[in-house]
This record gives sequence, C-alpha cells and structure tokens, in this order.
Amino acid sequence: MPVAFACTLVLLATGFVAMGVVVAGGRTPTAVDSAVTTFAGRFDDDVLTAFVLPTEPPVWLTALALLTVGALWRRRWDVAATALGAPALATALASWVAKPLFDRWYDDHLAYPSGHTTALVATLAVLVLASPPARRRGPAAAAAAVGAVAGIGLVGLGHHYATDVVGGGALAVAVTLAVARLVQVARTATRARPAPTPRRPAREP
Repeated sequence: MPVAFACTLVLLATGFVAMGVVVAGGRTPTAVDSAVTTFAGRFDDDVLTAFVLPTEPPVWLTALALLTVGALWRRRWDVAATALGAPALATALASWVAKPLFDRWYDDHLAYPSGHTTALVATLAVLVLASPPARRRGPAAAAAAVGAVAGIGLVGLGHHYATDVVGGGALAVAVTLAVARLVQVARTATRARPAPTPRRPAREP
C-alpha cells in the first residue's frame, strides 16, 4: 500500500473518530458549529434549498447510475465496482453504525455524521477517481465546492451542525478510497493469476 495513500486514510479516519468523540452524546453546537450557522444564516431559504439539492437521493443516485453505466460501457470494471460499492457502504456505515455509536443529536434526530453529506461526497469522490489521474485537479476542486455549498445549505436549513457535515465528508472519502483500493488490488490479483494449463490427452497404449 503506498505511503501517501495509507497516511491519507489514517488522517481521515482519525479526524472522523476524533470529531465524533468530541461531539458524542451532545445536543448543543460547538463554537465552530455556531460560527458556521451564523454564516449560513445570511442566505435566503430559497438559496439554501438550492444548495442542498445535490444531497437529495434522486440527484446523487441518478449521477451514480449514469457513472456506472458509462463505466460499464467503457469496460471500466473498477470504476463501476467502486461506484456500486463505495456510496452504499459509506451511507450504511454512517446511518447504522456511526450515528448510534456517537449518539450526537440535532433536535429529534441523530446527526453525526450527516448521511446526506456522506452519500453526496462518496458519489463525488467516485466521480473524481473516474477521471484521468493527470486531470483530477479540476474535478476535485469542483467536487469540493459542491460539497461545501451543500454543507452550508444543510446547516442553514437547520438539518445538521457543521461538524456533522465535515464528519460525513471525511467518512465518505475514506470509505471510497478504501473501496477503490480493494477493487484495484482484486483486479491486479485476477490479472496476475496464471491461466490453467490444458491437460494433454493420455496416450493410448
């Protein structure tokens, strides 16, 4: 496993867990949450609603479906497998494992990490990984901008605290990178496996 890749995963996982520990069991915003909420309050509700549109399941699921179909068409089996596996796994971990584990509440619902953010960012991460390595800066910057704007919308509309959004993003990127790496390793192992040697028919006596 490349050192840079391992360090990135460790940093994302450590940040996600550390932030979760800080807000675990809480029902009130942190100082950072309050500051971001104040900033998000400058936007009108109509604008904030537009900001959160990418986090709605019909939007990111459609993007994911198009990406998967395109990958299959181009015979990019690794991209298709990552697109099918990463967002699903990240969302499941956020909703069924992390939220009950950290027990952080916003009004009447578990909030850390944000499931909407996790699903969106995982989808965006797959889109970035699907682009050529030499041209990923542009898609990465665009994905970061979409994620940040969506996060402001979620905070401004009173769905989540900012820490919930950041935690969801960290979890999504970590899971997507891990799934993509596992798919790559499996693909390499399959290619490296030697083809079976055909048996020669036994000579007749």
